Amino acid sequence: MAENKTKATKASVSAFLNAIKDTRQRADAKKVAAMMRKATGKRARMWGTSIVGFGSYHYKYASGHEGDWALVGFSPRKQNLVVYIMPGVAEFPELMSKLGKYKIGKSCLYLKKLEDVDEAVLQKLIDQSVILMRKRYSVK
Repeated sequence: MAENKTKATKASVSAFLNAIKDTRQRADAKKVAAMMRKATGKRARMWGTSIVGFGSYHYKYASGHEGDWALVGFSPRKQNLVVYIMPGVAEFPELMSKLGKYKIGKSCLYLKKLEDVDEAVLQKLIDQSVILMRKRYSVK
């Protein structure tokens, strides 16, 4: 059975965020980090080299593959700030309709910049995602 390549590390989240060269992107990442900390009550941890995650949950698929992953997280990438909404964004159609300008994948919310979205709606989306994950999984 293949093991997850991306795991929680002891790398410094502060150092990672402070190393973001673009001033706006760095400020956006720090705001999203504060939102996620508020939603989870957990401190940030690096997952691999580029994902900031909060809390964790254990999953097991019907195939037998299992592992641990961040309850909620984000990655400041060159093109977008990627917010990981683990239950999937399709779980929150009402909030998504009010959020603003974004692109999506199944569990990924791609934001060009935080000012493109309603931050109060984003906070609710993160909050509700965490609540749903806590109902579905054993979380840490």
